[in-house]
Amino acid sequence: MIRRIFGFVVLLPALLYSQYNRPGSTDAQFLKIGVSPRGTAMSDAYIAAVNGAEATYYNSAALPWMQGTDVVFNHTMWFAGINHEFLAVARNFGDLGALGLSFTGLYTDEMKVRTPLQPEGTGETFYAGNYRFGLSYARNLTDRVSFGATISYITMSLYSGFSANAFSLDIATLYVSNFRGFRFGMQIGNFGSSIQYVNESYPLPTNFTFGLGINAIDGETQKLWISGSGVKPNEGQPMAQVGTEWNYLNMFFLRAGYRLNHSVATYSFGGGVQFDVSGYRMRADYSYSNFLLLGAAHRFGVGFAF
Repeated sequence: MIRRIFGFVVLLPALLYSQYNRPGSTDAQFLKIGVSPRGTAMSDAYIAAVNGAEATYYNSAALPWMQGTDVVFNHTMWFAGINHEFLAVARNFGDLGALGLSFTGLYTDEMKVRTPLQPEGTGETFYAGNYRFGLSYARNLTDRVSFGATISYITMSLYSGFSANAFSLDIATLYVSNFRGFRFGMQIGNFGSSIQYVNESYPLPTNFTFGLGINAIDGETQKLWISGSGVKPNEGQPMAQVGTEWNYLNMFFLRAGYRLNHSVATYSFGGGVQFDVSGYRMRADYSYSNFLLLGAAHRFGVGFAF
């Protein structure tokens, strides 16, 4: 059974993707925006490192490895005053598996309706927004291997009468060893129906991601996590990310990462803190991501587990 699942995950990308570079050939680009301050600080070399409710986006197979319930709220200050939000809650039910609910939203501020005859505005206003609602389920297949899936409903609205909907599926696996926390993960993301506006139809930004990570330093007071990942999107050439996280006393964290073969994104860094309050494990994270001429994206996140 396990061999079949791994074989499916490994071989399917070869059937889905060619090596053609086709920028702009997919829709719902907001699905490609990283949602986690921790993950983006490591340049999204995160598929093997993710834990907690953020796994509903990066690798649902990581959900069975968490304890109890985890809740996360992340906010991204995107370009041109656009806001990006991610909320998720996940719970591990033991032998029954783990469930997660997630929400992703990209939306503008209120904008004026303008026409050639009324360039200063007609008096009407509107909002443009893209949203994703996800349901995740995962469970352990063995004491080292887990499998997970997320089904999502996607809705996009540009203006009254101009909206589109789609469904997508993410399939993921994760292997966790007992040697220095070594992990290896794979995911096929955003595999689903096309987005259609009026008479034009475009596929979702489907991708195949794999990655691994290990604690290069695995001491009692501090750890140094190093991870790398590769991504093959259906609209372009493969890309890669490398990242690292220094952990002191499992309370203070410093992170950095770099993207390879990406036309715009380059380096990133960030940090976080984690502490216990009345039986709740609280955390707060921040990341800075450089996008060359576009500027920088700032992400803030808070979460708690119990």
